[in-house]
Amino acid sequence: MNNVKETEGLINVLLVKPGEEAKMVEINDNLESMQNAIGGMIEEYMPFEDDVAIVCNEEGKLMGLPPSRAIYGEDGRLMDVMSGTFFVCYAPIESERFLSLPTDLEKKYTEMFKSPEEFFRTTEGIKVVKIEPKGREKSAGMER
Repeated sequence: MNNVKETEGLINVLLVKPGEEAKMVEINDNLESMQNAIGGMIEEYMPFEDDVAIVCNEEGKLMGLPPSRAIYGEDGRLMDVMSGTFFVCYAPIESERFLSLPTDLEKKYTEMFKSPEEFFRTTEGIKVVKIEPKGREKSAGMER
């Protein structure tokens, strides 16, 4: 079912950093590499119906890490705001390990988390605005 080629000891995950465009990266399939990728102790968060996990820094919000991306429920309402760097991986219930994202889920979640977001507190709640990734503002203004 998982239509990606697994490389021994490596997994392909979607890495999402605040202010940057999300990108697929290859990381070592061990706790130390996962902690290095997100900058701290890992926490698994599974808010979606797909067998995917968001792996984030369990103390990201407590540490005041910058907001990264909004998580929306199936009804389109804001459920949560991820803080700091996180990655998305395949996490079927029958597996004891995180796995590489299959191609269909890679496309879906790359599109979902591709663009960086900014967050604003308003009287109606939190407002989320997609922004241009760092480094693209200058070139976008120079194109004709």
